[in-house]
Amino acid sequence: MGGGGFSMEPENPRLDRFVLSLARSSPPRVCFIPTASGDSERYVANFYRAFAALDCTPSDLGLFERGVDDLAAFVLAQDVVYVGGGNTASLLAVWRAHGLDVILRRAWAEGVVLCGISAGMNCWFEQSVTDSFGARLVPLHDGLGLVPGSACPHYDGEEQRRPVYRQLVTSGALSPGWAADDGAALVFAGTELAEVVSSRPEAAAYRVQPAGEERVAARYLD
Repeated sequence: MGGGGFSMEPENPRLDRFVLSLARSSPPRVCFIPTASGDSERYVANFYRAFAALDCTPSDLGLFERGVDDLAAFVLAQDVVYVGGGNTASLLAVWRAHGLDVILRRAWAEGVVLCGISAGMNCWFEQSVTDSFGARLVPLHDGLGLVPGSACPHYDGEEQRRPVYRQLVTSGALSPGWAADDGAALVFAGTELAEVVSSRPEAAAYRVQPAGEERVAARYLD
């Protein structure tokens, strides 16, 4: 998700309901991972408030005050892993310190739905554009790499996202990739784009290459 979901659109559950619809069982078990926000208690509370109203079994996984001994067993028992926004670089470093990066790769292979917003979008790609190191947007090259290429969330939501990402791809600093507006979500089946969905009628995604960008229309979720 380029933006949206319960943290940005608390009155608009379209994207969150769609995520749950992809799960392999019903009611789905959905785990929120708030690492990128430093395991913000407020963020976690907002997650439970939103998902308590949906047909699912919610849980969360904190790593700064870790309460789960067997991470693999816990994560692989989920149907959906939902990653919150925040600092992409810090998220990746903490995941690797705990071995969660390897576990998530296994979960992906076993059919767990992996999703997220902002940093929770960036993390699944090989590369991304990020503000992890300060206000200036810079390239990040060490994502998990489940999806090839680069990523840019908030494409229409933050003034500098589009021009900086376009420049980085054009110059070769980032590989060609995908950008998503706030309210738009890229849906991948394996490594192939299956569709784009949105919680806002005007939201879209874009294939961005050195020669330019191509708009990918989204299916609005009624």
